[in-house]
Parts: sequence; C-alpha cells; structure tokens
Amino acid sequence: MSQPCEINMTGMRSADSMWSAADVWIKKPHVVNKRLCGVTETEYRDVDTAELIQVLFSLLGTNIKIADISMFLHADIVDKEHETAGRWCVGVRTIIPKVNKTVECLYKEVIIKDNVGHTVTFIPFEETGVEQVIVKSSNIYQIQLQLKPEEWMFSLHALMPEQWCSDGVAYPKLSWLCTKLLPKLSRWALESKTSEFKSTLSLIPVEKYGILYQQLKEKYKELVKVLWGEERAEKGTTTKQSFVDLGCGNGLLVHILNNEGHPGKGMDIRKRNIWDMYGPGTHLEETAITPSNDFLFPTTDWLIGNHSDELTPWIPVIAARSSYSCRYFVIPCCFFDFCGKYQRRQCKKSQYKEYIDFVTDVSTMCGFYTEEDCLRIPSTKRVCIIGKGRRYREAEEAVVEKQRSDYIKRREALFTTSGASMNVNQSGHYRLNHSDNGQKISTPVNNWVNGFQPREKTETVRNCAALPRDFVDAVVLRVAKALLSLTERNTESSSCGDTWNTGGSVLISEVVNLLDQSSLQALKKECGGLQTLLKNNHQVFRVEGGRVFIRDWRTHTLAQSSRVTSKRKPPPSGALKTRLCWFHTHHPHGCPLLREHCAFAHGETDLKNPQR
Repeated sequence: MSQPCEINMTGMRSADSMWSAADVWIKKPHVVNKRLCGVTETEYRDVDTAELIQVLFSLLGTNIKIADISMFLHADIVDKEHETAGRWCVGVRTIIPKVNKTVECLYKEVIIKDNVGHTVTFIPFEETGVEQVIVKSSNIYQIQLQLKPEEWMFSLHALMPEQWCSDGVAYPKLSWLCTKLLPKLSRWALESKTSEFKSTLSLIPVEKYGILYQQLKEKYKELVKVLWGEERAEKGTTTKQSFVDLGCGNGLLVHILNNEGHPGKGMDIRKRNIWDMYGPGTHLEETAITPSNDFLFPTTDWLIGNHSDELTPWIPVIAARSSYSCRYFVIPCCFFDFCGKYQRRQCKKSQYKEYIDFVTDVSTMCGFYTEEDCLRIPSTKRVCIIGKGRRYREAEEAVVEKQRSDYIKRREALFTTSGASMNVNQSGHYRLNHSDNGQKISTPVNNWVNGFQPREKTETVRNCAALPRDFVDAVVLRVAKALLSLTERNTESSSCGDTWNTGGSVLISEVVNLLDQSSLQALKKECGGLQTLLKNNHQVFRVEGGRVFIRDWRTHTLAQSSRVTSKRKPPPSGALKTRLCWFHTHHPHGCPLLREHCAFAHGETDLKNPQR
C-alpha cells in the first residue's frame, strides 16, 4: 500500500463536512475532472461486513482478491456497535466521459463508504460485454479523514501505486488526485455550503445528454441547450417539436434547432448583424413583443425564454393562454416583474433565489406542473424553470384563467402603491380564443397590462463611451490637475533627482467635489458614473481600492492585477500610434517615457494613423 498524500483541514470541526465534500466528488466529478460529462449512480445500500463481501462477489465475481480488499478497507476490524446498524454504505457509479470513443466499454466504480473509519474507497471496473467484468485492481484508491492532534486531515491511499494506470479521463493520474482533488475536497469541506438549487441536469439522463452534446458540439462547435428528447420518448412520437424563442438575441439557438429539424422561429426587438449569416433556413423576426393577444402561439409546442429579461414572468402566462398543450422553458436572468423591476421582499434568501421562486410561483398560478433544473452552461444565472404539463383538466380552463388574471392584478397593485398608474384589464372585457384542439380559452382583450415596457429597439450605450469628447477631456484634465497639485511642492524640493510629478491620490467620493452639478448629472445617467469615466481613461488614471491615482507608465505593468512584476515593454518598432499622449500634452513635466518607448504619440507628427 502507498504512502498517503495528506492535506491539513484547519478550521473543520466535524466529520459531517467530510461526507458532504466526498459526495461532491462521488456525484459530480465533472466539476474537477473537466474531461467527464457526469455520472449515474445505483441506489446505495447500508450493509454489514458480511453483506459487503457478498455484494463485492456479486458485482465483481472472482476477478478481485477479497482478502486484499478487506485489509485495504480494514474490514477485518469489526466494530460490534456499528455492525448491527450497517457499518458500510455501498453503491455503484457509472462514469460518463465527454468523449467516449469506446462505446462498447462502460467505466464503473464500486463506492464503499466506511461510517466508522471515515473513509471512501473506489474500486474501478469495466463492463465489456454480457457478464464480462474487468477489475482495475491497480487503480483502487481510498480517501480518508483522520483526526490528528487538534486538527483534521484528508489523506489519499492507493492499493498498488507502483502499478497505477492512467488514461487521463476515467482514470486520472495519481499525482492529479493528490495535487488537484485533495485541495478541492479540503475547500468543499471547509465551506460545507448547501446549495439553494438542484444539481445540474437533474431532469434528464446525463448519458444521453453527453452523447447528444458531443454530436452537436462537433457539428456546430458551440455550446447548445439540449431539449425535448425525453419528452418525445414519453409521448411515443417521432415528430420534432415546434418552438418560439422569445427574445432570441443572436439567434444561435434558433439556428441550431431549425437545422436539427425543429419547426419554429426566434423573435427579438432588435435584429443582430449575425442573423444575415444563418441563411434562409433560420427563421428570425424583428418585432417588439408585448404580452397581448397579438402574441399567442396556439400551434406551438414550446416557448423559450433564454435570459429574456422583462418577458421572463410573462412567458408562463403566454404559454398558458396560447393553448392547453403549450409548454415553456425559461432561464431567468435580470429581475423583472409584470410591470417593471422586481422588488425584493425577503432578506433570508439571495436575490437570485427569491426571483427564481417568484417565477416558479407565476408558473404554478398559471396551472403548470413546474420543474427546476440547473444547466451546465458558462453563466452564473443557469437555473432553468420548465412548465411541461397542466395541473388541471382542460375543461377547467376558464376557472384557472380567472386565477391567472387575479394574480396579475395583485402583482400590479404592488406597483400602483409606488405612484405608477397600471391597471390590468380595467374594462373587465374578455375575448374567446380557440386553441389548436378546439378548446375555448378566455383571455383579456388587447394588452394584458398597461404598464409593460419592452426594451428599447436601439441599445443605449451607457458606459461613458458616448459622452461628448470635449466633456470627457474637461473632466479628465480637472481631476488630473487636482491630483498633481497634491504633490507639486514635493517634486520641486526633491533631492533624489526624480522631479517628475506622480501626483497624489484621492477617494472617488472626493472627486465628486471637483465637478459642477451639470457634469455630475450627465455622469449620473451612465452606468458606473464617474468611476467608469476614470477607468475608461486608462492612459491617465489608475483606479484601485476606491482611490484615483495618476498612472506612472515607468512602473506600470500590463498585468498588475495578476501580480506580474515585469515592466511594460516598449511598443514594437513600426507600431502605429493612433492616440496622442496625454502626458506629453498636459503634464507639467511632459511624458516620463522617451518617444520611442511610449505607446502614444508625442505630438501630431508622431501620430501616424490619426483618429477621426
């Protein structure tokens, strides 16, 4: 047996944290091993030592030396108190690689938890055919939690380290387990946080997701959302389901689904340039979407809202009113209510969790069986909400519609108290719409709410980039002069030979006092305001820790935030200088760099490619 790898666990107070950390590695190894798609697990059983031996025989047959495994597990040490209740917890997980070229082979592991010894043992084996099992004895390893004087310690042991065999996917290197996995387990154990959301991809089979994901990734080279395969199997239909993507953005999802044979279209208030690249087979419409009878989709299977902002709470309503068979899929992002920004009301939840619960509540009030899942996408907002079926009979549609309308009115009343004049369906009139199956659905006429505001067609730039150049230059000059004045006398009396004024520093809150009221009002309309303007003028200022400094290009590093200590390299010979050097023009001592070392132009003659 190997010498163990160890890592201290200072700050951990109980073994419970160890089990929660181990469960992450058991259930979600892909969060560490990026070459895995995930795992599937059998149901775990609590057994005593005798039953454990029988389970190992039934799973692995005569391909494993039980005596060696018993010694490795310390199963020969009998704890009578725990044997009756079940000392061991045993199950099997199937490892699903992201790229599985040998589909005839299944990678599996027997997982054995020792509740007495605080260990988790992994026995890998492969199924290559009917009742053909190959045990990878060389790759058996164990994670153990030990209590040493005044501190806990994680350790990793291998049964036969000298024979360890790695394929870099299902069987990582032993050194990787020590240097990558153990520190992760330590961090998870110390954090020991319980997520507010479900595990990723809890509503669909991970193995089917992995196969389809790889096929689409090879075809499109982009991340895609995999939908509907399971539902089609449940319904026993081979027809590709239809969709409408509300707020489709760049239209990539619409393009992929159309190419895969799904009839449908995407709608957005603003056309993107990339739309023209997709071709006529991708159906995209530029239109402002408002919650009304003009935007019902009675023949559509699915409505999609992928970060659909102000439309998000309306999508379950639109789906419910479109037809009894219409379903929806949303990924909530920005926090919107029916009539404006969502107002937070609970401090015990995160704002994101509270908003997810709100959208779920909307879905339930609309009559859907509502499910929640966590997608495996590169976004912090990756919880999706799905309304797949109805909680009521089709004949009860009119009653449920009344509940929907009353719910929207109650939400609207929360906004009217703040001074907004928004009243849903003041006339109280309704119109009968016919769904695709002949059922009459009673919905309000015209717009369903008077206060709904779709996003602007022209995207407003509010990062200070659209401010007049003269205005920006005046603010920069005023702030820079104030910083330089703080150290003006020090540079005049300097005895070290460096007379270049580097300026002092002030808090951003103090910079506000340097500007007049009209300038502050103009900056207030921009995202980030004054701080954004200062950061945008990277050539002149350095903003750190809420303070503003004059940037000294002699000591500045390109990757200062990454703690790289190498100095800025001079521009390559022949580089085009497209901007004037602010220091050469405005600093009382000029630019601290020589012309050939400065990335900016020292005068008009040095400006080889002048800006418009």
